[in-house]
Amino acid sequence: MLKTDLGRFRVMGLFEGLSLVILLFIAMPLKYIAGIPEVVTIVGSLHGFLFVTYFLLCIYTTYKVRWSYIWFISAVVVAFIPFGNMILDHRIKQTYGYGPEITLPPAQH
Repeated sequence: MLKTDLGRFRVMGLFEGLSLVILLFIAMPLKYIAGIPEVVTIVGSLHGFLFVTYFLLCIYTTYKVRWSYIWFISAVVVAFIPFGNMILDHRIKQTYGYGPEITLPPAQH
């Protein structure tokens, strides 16, 4: 899965999405219910790094895979929605294939 640009994008998307879910559903309750604000500092910093990396990879993947603007905008928007990256990953698998070696459609000239 890490052998292709799209595979690397999918993996980063899943990590970024998981970090958002952990931040919202574990770290934030620990801060406000259990009074442990350090968890948000740590998880929030990690999520911030993963989000910036994911966004840059969105730009790179759009260029390399020749995505339309709709794919790019969708990829950015789902980063703000819990479990959104998992839905996008499913859509990518439906469009480009399920195997570890994702095949891209031939470039149109």
